[in-house]
Amino acid sequence: MELGMVGLGRMGGNMVRRLVRGGHTCVVYDRDAQKAAELGAAGVRAATSLADLAARLAKPRTVWIMLPSGAITEQAVADLAAVLERGDAIVDGGNTHYTDDVRRAKALAEKGIGYVDAGTSGGVWGLDRGYCLMIGGDSAIVRRLEPIFRALAPGRGDVAPAAGRKGGTAEEGFLHCGPAGAGHFVKMIHNGIEYGLMQAYAEGFEVLKQSAAVQVQLADVAELWRRGSVVGSWLLDLTAAALAQDPELARFEGAVADSGEGRWTLQAAIEEGVATPAIASALFARFRSQQAHTFGEKVLSAMRFQFGGHVEPPPRT
Repeated sequence: MELGMVGLGRMGGNMVRRLVRGGHTCVVYDRDAQKAAELGAAGVRAATSLADLAARLAKPRTVWIMLPSGAITEQAVADLAAVLERGDAIVDGGNTHYTDDVRRAKALAEKGIGYVDAGTSGGVWGLDRGYCLMIGGDSAIVRRLEPIFRALAPGRGDVAPAAGRKGGTAEEGFLHCGPAGAGHFVKMIHNGIEYGLMQAYAEGFEVLKQSAAVQVQLADVAELWRRGSVVGSWLLDLTAAALAQDPELARFEGAVADSGEGRWTLQAAIEEGVATPAIASALFARFRSQQAHTFGEKVLSAMRFQFGGHVEPPPRT
């Protein structure tokens, strides 16, 4: 298939590379022309504007937006809506709030333009590992785009299915979760859980770091827990890598950004009357980390850098 990609940052550029590896063709656009030029060796065509990108794509056109959530994505959707036509589709793969998806889908439907929200997880490792995709939107459009989702996702053979499962695209790493907004809602909860998991690891390593009773190398503990422990996970793998590279995590201050999804998850929990104390505590810990930094917060920063290339916000003045 042919796909337009807007935004060639840490994830967007690698998603294009993975799609090309999978036999798809891409037309790309980024405000930084150098990022588009870097993909030229892979046979990717670069556009000079959103209008140029739309003109280079064969109909029906699909344009995937991989930009930071908020105003920049909102503007990109509006600008694309002005140059696309009935039968075309827009995919938002960023971390948009699901209520914005519902609004956009309704507005675009009046123009005959499809809208799909694709919560995307995989960070800077997705090029080789694949991306976990949580998808919302009209069933017909989602089915049409399945070759794209299948190329981006990890694939059926990477992880054994749970006992008793009878198959489905979830085993391939992507899932149609429901109508517009459903994909980003599931991704929102995914990231809320991520907050809690990361906080638990950070607190545990903080206790080990400060303990007078045990003198142990934290890198050794992390490596040990990767082997047969019930707390083993990819996040622990990344923590072990960070500690092996720098046992004191000296390059990190410990300031951990609140990127929005944990806050949105907590708001949804409040609306539904669901108790989520672990996620709430993790969110509040991120708030506090902007003022004072512990070793545990350095662990959090290190994990975020390892899986997503996220850098700490600049110090407050």
